[in-house]
Amino acid sequence: MERGSEFWRFSLSLYRMDGVPPSCIVLQDRHGLDVNIMLFALWLASKGRAISAPDMLQADGLVRGWRVESVVALRGVRRYLRDPPLPFAGEAATALRDKIKVAELESERLQQEALFAMRPPEAWGRTEEPLRAAELNLDACAQSIGAVFDDGARRALLDAFHALVAARTP
Repeated sequence: MERGSEFWRFSLSLYRMDGVPPSCIVLQDRHGLDVNIMLFALWLASKGRAISAPDMLQADGLVRGWRVESVVALRGVRRYLRDPPLPFAGEAATALRDKIKVAELESERLQQEALFAMRPPEAWGRTEEPLRAAELNLDACAQSIGAVFDDGARRALLDAFHALVAARTP
């Protein structure tokens, strides 16, 4: 899954960092956040681009149908198969769950590729220092869905973002 756009590779790198997966799950499950939209906002921040809540809604509008019909649908099936009812439990159900997990990840990659192709980073928002842009973009994400993000999740994402950007800066 290392193929794909610069955005996809950024997302994989960020998601592997301590605290990021549980923070994403919290924001997704508690607030209905599309993690791919948030990762897009953080990728733009890594390019020094701060975007607005209306920008977030525009990006979301591009991928909403795909997210609902593909990503969320596959996620629902994968989660259901964590503990399938008898007589479906067992190795065969586990193998099916693993295949669906691969399909779900590929579905997310395709969603990210659509966002990446939407327009170049410099065509989004205004220029800011990357860490400041990340703070502003997380706020725009929250505002676009009418949520207040958990402080712990927000801090974990910003810390991981800062570490990732610092590691990539020569």
